[in-house]
Amino acid sequence: MMAMTFALALSGVALAAPAHADTVGDEYDLQVFGNVKNEGTPLEGVEIIIEGNGYQASVLTDENGQWGIGVPERGTYQITLVEATLPEGVAVLEGGPVQSFDWGFTNNVAYNFFIGEGERTPISTIDQFLMRVFDGLNFGLLLGLAAIGLSLIFGTTALPNFAQGEMVTFGALAALLFVLLGVPLWLAFPAAVALSGGFGWAIDAGVFGQLRRRGVGIVQMMIVSIGLSLSIRYIYQFFVGGGTTQLPGGTGSAEVPLFRTVALSVNDLISMAVSLVVIIAVGWWLLNTKMGKATRAVSDNSSLAAASGIDVERVIRTVWALSGALSGLAGILWAYFRPGLKWDMGEKILLFIFAAGVLGGLGTAFGALVGAIIVGIFIETSALFIPSDLKYVGALVIMIVILLFRPQGILGKKERIG
Repeated sequence: MMAMTFALALSGVALAAPAHADTVGDEYDLQVFGNVKNEGTPLEGVEIIIEGNGYQASVLTDENGQWGIGVPERGTYQITLVEATLPEGVAVLEGGPVQSFDWGFTNNVAYNFFIGEGERTPISTIDQFLMRVFDGLNFGLLLGLAAIGLSLIFGTTALPNFAQGEMVTFGALAALLFVLLGVPLWLAFPAAVALSGGFGWAIDAGVFGQLRRRGVGIVQMMIVSIGLSLSIRYIYQFFVGGGTTQLPGGTGSAEVPLFRTVALSVNDLISMAVSLVVIIAVGWWLLNTKMGKATRAVSDNSSLAAASGIDVERVIRTVWALSGALSGLAGILWAYFRPGLKWDMGEKILLFIFAAGVLGGLGTAFGALVGAIIVGIFIETSALFIPSDLKYVGALVIMIVILLFRPQGILGKKERIG
């Protein structure tokens, strides 16, 4: 049994990608390349897929068994050799057909799988579906944190906050700042969430609260939120640069088997548990505390709430702080799910935050959670049936279809217009 040598070159020595290899993404300076051979014989037409940092690309090996894929940035990537495209009786012998690697300091990385004659370990469609359901649930829960914050702001102010993505990014960057300052993780993450809450409070106190007092309309405030989003985003880039940074423990997390072939990493399990606990706590706060009930009253009818003696401005300011904290926590969890944090990471999921809020019913916190879970699961599971590049589009299409039949969203209330 002859096997191809496993090679992963991540040293400081620059490597040159084969000039004649079929390359996808050759417009990028960063290149991953390799050879697929068995018993010294090149294997043509073997599919290689690379995913990570919001990027996905695939390529087939050429007649020499060579392949190359360009990527837009350094970071952690998942690389897959599709065993179904190998000749019969040939399989990946070590590490499995799906592996991960972290980019080093070079622009070119050589990555080859250890393959040879052997039995493949097939993964059934049911197992793949279950795995993606769990991934989608994890994504949906962290998305739900930000979507609940968006819905609370919309419910109390009628403002669709386009700066919500930057509030997500702020949480991840705040966590990174505390880590770099040497703060232990168990203290750095709660401190980052608290600072994110202060950031949300400051946005309302310094910008939108002032605009409300001046009687500025919702459309104008929405445009201000777009401008604020762009300004904050490029401030982030100015201070942290354009690269991707990992939080401690962001890669290499051990996997915990659940059932059948489904396994989740420790990071994923912690993320799901934290999201569930926080979401339950927010639900309890809304239903049982005085401020939570006041928030629901302002969301239902702010004028009537004010006439009943509720301090509407205090409620709105509290909602902005809560939204900032929830979005900041979502940013930390997103940095582990992605994995990695970047100056524009919040922008990448802003559309899905809005999709979740609109699907569930803008202004309803519980609706935002339902919408987020639907969006997250659909994004992950749809990749089994449609090209991966289209899975995000599919989530938006399903939102449009549902809204055609229920315009107010799943848990939204019908409103009289005119």
